[in-house]
Amino acid sequence: MNPCLARLVELIPPPAEPREKDWAAVERTLGIPLPPDYKELIHTYGGSNWDDYLYLLEPGCPNDDYDLIEWEDQQTEALERLWEVEKKPEELEEVGTRLAPWATTDNGECLYWLVRPNTDPAEWTVMVNEARGERWEHHHATATRFLVDVLNGDLSSSILSSLFPLHVRKFRQLRPV
Repeated sequence: MNPCLARLVELIPPPAEPREKDWAAVERTLGIPLPPDYKELIHTYGGSNWDDYLYLLEPGCPNDDYDLIEWEDQQTEALERLWEVEKKPEELEEVGTRLAPWATTDNGECLYWLVRPNTDPAEWTVMVNEARGERWEHHHATATRFLVDVLNGDLSSSILSSLFPLHVRKFRQLRPV
């Protein structure tokens, strides 16, 4: 277990049943490899809601609203339209760089991996986009490190809700609706 996930397990005990995935099939469908920390995070927690705010997207999520593959398709299309009217963040200027979603929030913010050419998925960092605006943040952390640091209060965001994280942790694994 990677150290960030071990810390997360200390903070919030995971559900008893791990989620198994055919990662090769998922990655073929997405057309990109996925970070190993994310795969381990999904295996441990599955698609889930953290502190009644942040939703961790899962490929094949039992709650279709939070299926990573569906979100990837929707966000790729939405971002293409967005770049027609808004300037891309400077982190996306390198040719071949793109974003891939991994989480969302109750307010509609989206958390992405910054996917750079020739960069190992284990080194992908996090971009956060506000729900109804042009603001972006770049955090030099993996998805799991970001989640641990924000829940610990070691990382702050001017985009995410000031009420997140909660003082008393809340966690629920996503189920079919």
